[in-house]
Amino acid sequence: MWSALADKALAGTLLSRDEARAVLHAPADELLTLLDAAFRVRRAHWGRRVSLHVLDNAKVGACPEDCGFCSQSSKHAGEGTASPSGEAPMKTVDDLVEGARRAHATRAKRYCMVTATRGPSQRDLDTICAAAERIKGEMDIELCASLGILTAAKAQRLAAAGVDRFNHNLETSERHYAQIVSTHTWRDRVDTVRLEQQAGMDTCVGGIVGLGESEDDLLDLAFTLRDLDVDSVPVNFLDARPGTPLAHYPQVEAGYALRALCMFRFVHPRTDLRVAGGRELTLRALQAMALFPANSIFTQGYLTTGGATPEADHQMIRDAGFELELASGEAEPANPEAMKNLLGPARRPSLPMA
Repeated sequence: MWSALADKALAGTLLSRDEARAVLHAPADELLTLLDAAFRVRRAHWGRRVSLHVLDNAKVGACPEDCGFCSQSSKHAGEGTASPSGEAPMKTVDDLVEGARRAHATRAKRYCMVTATRGPSQRDLDTICAAAERIKGEMDIELCASLGILTAAKAQRLAAAGVDRFNHNLETSERHYAQIVSTHTWRDRVDTVRLEQQAGMDTCVGGIVGLGESEDDLLDLAFTLRDLDVDSVPVNFLDARPGTPLAHYPQVEAGYALRALCMFRFVHPRTDLRVAGGRELTLRALQAMALFPANSIFTQGYLTTGGATPEADHQMIRDAGFELELASGEAEPANPEAMKNLLGPARRPSLPMA
């Protein structure tokens, strides 16, 4: 059955909802067969290449939104959260350019500047655009920004400054969204995705598995992203943060996480599929298996939690028989030896405590 689904995806035929649901229910003793089928689809469009992406938290905490999974919301600031009181400081242009240099040194294909905010202020937009222009003039790396809700004018300005891609996750289905966020709507986010596309930026739009959603919610998300024709789908797994409304939510089971990635690959055969936040905590020893459906990962940690080091990710990619994809489109072998001590002790991410 899984091979037949791969054939269907490679032929450009959209899976039925029942077929996608069946992937989520694949028996444990068929997991390797399922991963092999998903890899056939991944290999046809992405070969054995893996692209590294690096996040930079350009403005930490004090966010006015109330996203229930996020420790940067000022609505539920408390022990274990990353929400300082008052206005959160924005990193300087120099800080962001230096972050891009570090990302480039890890052989990352893409560097993403992120702010905790409803949407970018004019001052924040000035900083992001100035940094983008300097980064593009200095190094060959693709740029992404994740700044919240946009207007058409702000989207166009980001594109003109050299931002290649904009991230704006839908997180879950439209039906379930109001259970997670109340300060803006699911439709607000879809509108921003449309503005990104109109401005000529690539769209990075994904979600989080483990928000208390039903199977139908997860399927709705996957098929909605297909309808929106997004360019990149990051699949996160909830890493429940202390002090947030979802702090008590259970961790996603590793096998289910891999089945979800396979489902997203079958529904999005050509799309840049990223195994994103929660990878290390959820998959643990099975992380390398995620490279068979997914073709990209975050390295160097996340916004408020640590993660695998570039050295560890290079080692995983090399051990699994994959290679790195650079912004130039060229491929090169992963090189864990060159990553040793690259970040320095102060910047080396580590796995968060459960």
